[in-house]
Amino acid sequence: MAARSLVSGTISFGLVAIPIRLYPAVVSERVSFHLLHAKCGSRIKYQTYCPVCDQVVDREDLVKGYEFGKEQYIRVTEDELEALEGEASKDIDIAEFVPLASVDPIFLDKAYFLGPDKGGAKPYQLLARALEKAEQVGVARFIIRGKESVVLIRPFQRGLILHTMYFHDEIRDVGEIDRGESLKIKESEVQLALRLIAELANKNFDPEKYDDEYRQRVLALVKEKAQGKKVTIAPPRAPRGKVIDLMDALKKSLEKRRGPEPAEKGSAGRKALAKGSRRVGEAARSLERRVRAGKR
Repeated sequence: MAARSLVSGTISFGLVAIPIRLYPAVVSERVSFHLLHAKCGSRIKYQTYCPVCDQVVDREDLVKGYEFGKEQYIRVTEDELEALEGEASKDIDIAEFVPLASVDPIFLDKAYFLGPDKGGAKPYQLLARALEKAEQVGVARFIIRGKESVVLIRPFQRGLILHTMYFHDEIRDVGEIDRGESLKIKESEVQLALRLIAELANKNFDPEKYDDEYRQRVLALVKEKAQGKKVTIAPPRAPRGKVIDLMDALKKSLEKRRGPEPAEKGSAGRKALAKGSRRVGEAARSLERRVRAGKR
C-alpha cells in the first residue's frame, strides 16, 4: 500500500522554494490490550464522572481548565485557544543550517518522511544532496495542527526526513540528578574500558540486528492461548551480581569477548617459543659450518 501523506507544504531558504509532502516515518508495533471485565469478559467503557454532582457528565458539558492552585482552575474555551494558534501556513522556512553533530538527540521527537510534491523533485534532490555533502541540517519553524514547532530537516537515504523537536525549556536540567562527578577514575580503568569498547565496536549501526523480543514473546503467548494450549510461565531470571571490583569486571569482560588466551601468547608459551627459536638458530648455524667445511 502506498504511503498516504499527512499534509503538503513548502520548504524555503533564500529564494529557493521546494513543494513537499509530509508522510509518517514510523509506526508503533507495540502489542496493545483492551481492558475486560474479569467476570463476563466484556470490554469495559470509560465514563466522565463528576464526584461533586454525583453524575455522569456528557462530553458537550465539558470545558477545559488550567490549574493555577490546588483545586483552583481558570476556564479556557476552545475559541480562545484557537485564537492563539499560529497563523495557518504550510511554509517551512529554514532559519539556519548547522552540523548534525551539534544537535543532541535528546531534542528530537517525532519523525516524518519528506517527499517532493508536483514540480519539486529537482530542488528536493538538490537540497538533499547538498546537505549530505555539507554534513549540515536545516533548522526551521513549522505550524503543525495549529501549533508551532521547531523542526530539523536532514538528508536520509537519498531523500529528506523531518524531525519535530522539543523546545529548550522542555528539556530537564541534568544537574537535578547525581552523576557521581566527584569520583576519581584511574587512567588504567579508562584504558581497559577503551579496550572493551574497541572489542564491541562496529563501523555502522545495523537496526536489523535488534528485534522486539518482548513483543514476539507476547504474541507467541497469545497464539498459544488462542490454540487452547497450556501455557507454562518461565521462572524469573536470576539477578546479576553486584560489581565489586571495576577493574576485575572490565578484565573479565575482555576475557569473555576474546576467550582464553592461547598458550603461545602466555608467559610459558613465550619462553618455550624463544627456546625453540634458539635451537633452530643453532642448528642452522651448525649446518652452515659443515657446508663450508665440505667446500674447502
